[in-house]
Amino acid sequence: MTAAITTQKFGLGRTLTLGASRIAYEIKTYFRQGDSVFFTFLFPLILLTIFSVAFSKGSFGTTADGAKVAAADFYLPAMLAVGLLLSGLQNMSIDIATEKSDGTLKRLGGSPLPVLSYFIGKIGQVIVTGILQSALLIIVAALAFGVLLPTEPVKWLTFAWVFLLGVSTCAVLGIALSALPRSGKTATAVIIPITLILQFISGVYINFSQLPEWLQNFASIFPLKWLAQGMRSVFLPDSFKTLEMGGAWNLGGVAIVTAIWLVVGLVACCLTFRWIRKDS
Repeated sequence: MTAAITTQKFGLGRTLTLGASRIAYEIKTYFRQGDSVFFTFLFPLILLTIFSVAFSKGSFGTTADGAKVAAADFYLPAMLAVGLLLSGLQNMSIDIATEKSDGTLKRLGGSPLPVLSYFIGKIGQVIVTGILQSALLIIVAALAFGVLLPTEPVKWLTFAWVFLLGVSTCAVLGIALSALPRSGKTATAVIIPITLILQFISGVYINFSQLPEWLQNFASIFPLKWLAQGMRSVFLPDSFKTLEMGGAWNLGGVAIVTAIWLVVGLVACCLTFRWIRKDS
């Protein structure tokens, strides 16, 4: 209600302008925080490098023409999906929980800044940094580890919609999840275990088909499994789809499950987001 009144007062154009300026501010703030840059922006790249080097002598399968699928080929789509989770859900939830705890949100609540402009700034920052992170991962994979990138336009179109839907969903869920920690000091301890568990059960570090069936079914409830699957459909040979549940890439399922979580996140944001701390 407050957001609607403020938006009406300033006008949609003014609200969007303030949101755009918040995007620039949030990006600058993000890259000034060394821990955020390391654990969300660079962490997937570091993991891709470690896996590519550690398993450089192994093979993760072959293409239709008999070429070897190396570790870098196999882990690139997984790290792209992890990047969305870390930059969106993990970083966003910890960042907002900290802002609630240190009084930043309370001060913003007393300013004329509309809530919608604040959301635009946060989500815009995640989208921009997500694009930069994905571009860096793809470039390093291709130049340093010889990963052959897709040449079919339809593959890159799939990458675009999986990325945009995924990064938006993770950002919104991050805003919603920021209500869970009771303070900024406990945010890391609360949020990071959640993201770690999701990574290990979603076929990021371990081939999804090697997980027990009950765990596969459980992981399929959450969006990370579907985002990783969508990214694998772009960067891995079609022969690898037999390792997925149902023996298909199931991009329709990727879109439906991720979109459902986007709606859940939006509803949760409306119900739980407050300018002030829970204990104020």
